[in-house]
Amino acid sequence: ICCLVFSRLIFGTLYPAYYSYKAVKSKDIKEYVKWMMYWIIFALFTTAETFTDIFLCWFPFYYELKIAFVAWLLSPYTKGSSLLYRKFVHPTLSSKEKEIDDCLVQAKDRSYDALVHFGKRGLNVAATAAVMAASKGQGALSERLRSFSMQDLSTIRGDSSSTVPPSVTVRTSSKQSQPKTSRSASEGTGSSGKC
Repeated sequence: ICCLVFSRLIFGTLYPAYYSYKAVKSKDIKEYVKWMMYWIIFALFTTAETFTDIFLCWFPFYYELKIAFVAWLLSPYTKGSSLLYRKFVHPTLSSKEKEIDDCLVQAKDRSYDALVHFGKRGLNVAATAAVMAASKGQGALSERLRSFSMQDLSTIRGDSSSTVPPSVTVRTSSKQSQPKTSRSASEGTGSSGKC
C-alpha cells in the first residue's frame, strides 16, 4: 500500500504539477487547457475517493484500480481527463452553474454571519471572564488592604492580647513614632537656626 500511495503521489500529483508549471511558463493555451481539465477531474476524484475509501477499501485490488485510473487520466493516448471533462463535468457544471454560484454566495454570507456571531460571543465571554477575574482579584486585594489598614494596626497596638506577636507591635509602633521624632528634631533645628 505504501508503494501505491508513493506512486500516486508522484504520478497523480507531482508529475501533473510540473507539466502544469511548464504549460504556464510556455503560455501554450492548448497545454494549459489540458492540465486545467486534469486538475478539475483530479479534484473531483480526490473528493469522491474520500467517501469511497470508507466503503470500498475491502474490495480486492481497490488501490491498484485507483492507480490505474490516475494513469488513465494522465495518458496522452487515452486522454482520460479530457474525455471525462468534456462528456460529463462540463455539461453538468454548465447546466448547474447558476445554482452553484447562488449556493456559494449564500454559503459565503452565512459563514461571514456565523463568524461575526461567534466572534461577538467569544468577545462577550472573554469580557465577562475578565470582569469576573478583576472583581475576584479586587475583592482579594481589598481584603488584604483591609487587613493592613490603619484601623487594624491601631487595634493591634491597642490590644495587648497574646494573639499578636510582640515583634509586629514593636515594628508598628516604631514606624509610627519615627516620623514624629524626626519631624520634631527637624523643627527644633530649624527653629534654632533662625535665632
